[in-house]
Amino acid sequence: MAKQVVPEEKRRRRRPTKSGTVLSEALIVDTALRMLREHGSAGLTARRLGAALDCDPSTLYRYFRGMDDLTLAIGDALIGQALQGWRPTGEWRADLYAVGLRIYEAYVAHPQAAQLTASRVTGRANELAADEAVLHVLRRAGFPLAETVRIYHAFIDQTLGFAALDAASLALPRASQRADDAKWQSTYARLPASTHPRIAEAAPLLTTYMVTSAYPTALEMLLDSAEARLAEGAA
Repeated sequence: MAKQVVPEEKRRRRRPTKSGTVLSEALIVDTALRMLREHGSAGLTARRLGAALDCDPSTLYRYFRGMDDLTLAIGDALIGQALQGWRPTGEWRADLYAVGLRIYEAYVAHPQAAQLTASRVTGRANELAADEAVLHVLRRAGFPLAETVRIYHAFIDQTLGFAALDAASLALPRASQRADDAKWQSTYARLPASTHPRIAEAAPLLTTYMVTSAYPTALEMLLDSAEARLAEGAA
């Protein structure tokens, strides 16, 4: 049976921890994000989190049903960070481009957390707000309902997929990151045209583009396709 989560108003009346810290969901999530950044997912345990917050690990279960519930809260917090300050302008393409980049950047700013949460469905407030916003932008632009859902599906999965891919690279040890990036110069750029003509032809550009994220390009291509389909429907 799932543990009973204590209502927020009752948690606020709890005494501070021994060090005087007043616990909250936001503080626990922020501390968990720091621990993920410093120690990776293997280092995030109730025992270590309790120690970092100067509280008994069991206290955490007053706020979350378990570590998986905390994981969902972390993912929702990343989406919340992405939405901070974002307001739709009424230009559907610009709005989707902006919110897509915001979500992507919020996740890759916390690569260890992104690896842990990008594939999850939280059902929490920030995720719901982001989904509502994207769907609203598309419907207001004039996309039919079925097309709206189709584009939304591709948009959010592409955003989170690239975030997870790029986060996995950023979470590598720096030496491994540098070694991977160097391969484009040390291997690809040195292949002869006699054996690999297309790689040799593209090598100067590959060494430039392949060490950066393809997400902005992929997002533009998705929006190009959506814009074309909207024009076809209006014709």
